[in-house]
Amino acid sequence: MARTAIIVPCRLESTRFPRKLLHKIKGKPLVLWVAERIQREAPEFPLYFAVDHECLREIIAANGFSAILTSAAHRSGTDRLAEANIQVAADYVVNVQGDEPLVSGNQIRTLAGLIAGGADMATLATPFTTAADFLNPNQVKVVCGRDGRALFFSRAPIPYSRDHGGKVDDAWVRANPCHRHLGLYAYKAALLERIATLPAGRLEQLEKLEQLRVLENGYAIAVGFTDDPTIGVDTPEDAEKFAKLV
Repeated sequence: MARTAIIVPCRLESTRFPRKLLHKIKGKPLVLWVAERIQREAPEFPLYFAVDHECLREIIAANGFSAILTSAAHRSGTDRLAEANIQVAADYVVNVQGDEPLVSGNQIRTLAGLIAGGADMATLATPFTTAADFLNPNQVKVVCGRDGRALFFSRAPIPYSRDHGGKVDDAWVRANPCHRHLGLYAYKAALLERIATLPAGRLEQLEKLEQLRVLENGYAIAVGFTDDPTIGVDTPEDAEKFAKLV
């Protein structure tokens, strides 16, 4: 039987929020909020943390979670996942980010179900509800085909409303297939091993979106949809928002 594992890539340093995974929220480091959330929401999957620094490994292991020390030279979390999975040896890997303390069991199980199908990779999206978010280049968009597989990811507002000259309101956004991409992924092990060796495409370089490398090299990405609330902690302000929620 194919084995599915959750691996969380963890990097100590962060440009916008230095050492954010160790930032304490109500006395507990962010990475432990994430670990405990995953364990509570999806206990049926083995859980591992792929870390780039001994201090992360120590704090994770001291609290009863499995941590794998990986190279600090990796350029992306995907490369870190690939190295960790050499030890984990899972057939399917669900990638939860180390700064997503509200990830849900439904989201994890949706990804696990998708990656057990025909696609080489899977990810999640959620409907936009406001034009401001839809037009924001920091909110990545995804458009899908009828088969539920990704056609394209972009920072631009896609689909583009030609009739409105791109000037859309909240009602238009809610009435059309406008979806925000969430940074949660799942991979078949074979693709995970190959991603680092795939040539970076022109579209990836322009958009600065690594998942475009997968599409440009002919692999399929299945997209699942979720309405579960999420919060990514990218800044100290995000940490304060999460602290208020808990």
